[in-house]
Amino acid sequence: MRFLITQSKASSIYCENVKFPFSDTMSVMLKLLIILPCLMIMFQPLNAKVEAPNYNFSLDSLNEFFPDKASAPLEAKYGKPEMMSDEGEIKTLKFYVAHIRYKFPVIVQVKDGVITDFFARLPSYFLHDLFFQSLVNRYGKQSTYKRTGEEAFYTWDKQPLKHIYSASCTITCFPIFYAVEKNGTGSSSLLQKMKKANSH
Repeated sequence: MRFLITQSKASSIYCENVKFPFSDTMSVMLKLLIILPCLMIMFQPLNAKVEAPNYNFSLDSLNEFFPDKASAPLEAKYGKPEMMSDEGEIKTLKFYVAHIRYKFPVIVQVKDGVITDFFARLPSYFLHDLFFQSLVNRYGKQSTYKRTGEEAFYTWDKQPLKHIYSASCTITCFPIFYAVEKNGTGSSSLLQKMKKANSH
């Protein structure tokens, strides 16, 4: 397209191949009309309820591992355990408890077929706040609290049982273990044996 704009006899301005911007603008607008609704759908807030991974975990799941319970029913429910140690009348067995798509180990110490104590290595995807609150709801305020570095230890003395819980914090706080032992058994608990082994 060629235009001749005459300003005077002495001068003139030529505009050659002038392209009107309307076609480009319309193209961009059409693209935006297609893309924007898609973005709105992608980033709109979801109304789905987001639950913590351990929201449906109950302390009752560990009742079968408590001291004074027979160990035989555990094998029927959780399968043959791994024998960790055999000291004659005292045996240390490892079972696995399933939760959602994962399994976590529960170690029990058995004397003459009866459980004396257990140690549960809790999944790191559990949330500390929820697990700790479930312990407080059941056993009340902890008897003792101790912090070592980033790890915290809580105990509940509920005679004849002693409950020990440990948690740690990095970006979030998560449980490490939960153990229950019976006082006055005359033998070392799993925690005492682990502590002794780690000190060497």
